[in-house]
Amino acid sequence: MSGSVAARICVGLRNRADDARGDAWAGVWDLGEEDRGAPVEAEGRDTRTAVRAWLRLLTCTTLIENEIRSRLREQFDFTLPRFDLLAQLDKAEDGLVLGEASKLLMVSAGNVTAVVEKLLASGYITRQPSPTDRRVQIIRLTHAGRAAFRTMAEAHHGWVEELFAGLSDDETTTLTDSLARLKRSAQSRIEPREPSRRRGA
Repeated sequence: MSGSVAARICVGLRNRADDARGDAWAGVWDLGEEDRGAPVEAEGRDTRTAVRAWLRLLTCTTLIENEIRSRLREQFDFTLPRFDLLAQLDKAEDGLVLGEASKLLMVSAGNVTAVVEKLLASGYITRQPSPTDRRVQIIRLTHAGRAAFRTMAEAHHGWVEELFAGLSDDETTTLTDSLARLKRSAQSRIEPREPSRRRGA
């Protein structure tokens, strides 16, 4: 496309509980912008700058996440959702209620249950009723689960370091600070939704 900047963005959205359902979907988005025709706000800011940054962030997230997912499967025969749940349990000395795990992982209770069943079968976690309310189930790491997680976490750390090797320490720090500001910006502009709207009703 003559006189234009074309960005071919691979956008992959995945279900973190792919033990049960697999990746949600993946697609490719072509974004073309005319260098001299991009919309500009009154103060001179290109209104597409934020969109470009968002798509680049999605691309980087997808590339890194898919590589980590592949390495977990190849080296440990493990999935990312299981790893994520073990990571949360490793920080929770008293275990987690299933509902808490669902919120921390930002997936549905049904998806968490599917991952929990896999980890129970492997002997990496236990599930017991709460002593104060037997309707509430609490999951905890076993010694075997903690040992397995620590081994995978060490490898995970190395993989991330490898994938970020193209950035200097200063660049990584700047990126982290910028993403922290982006998180605060997004949170400040997201209005609380009614429960029915969150469920898509």
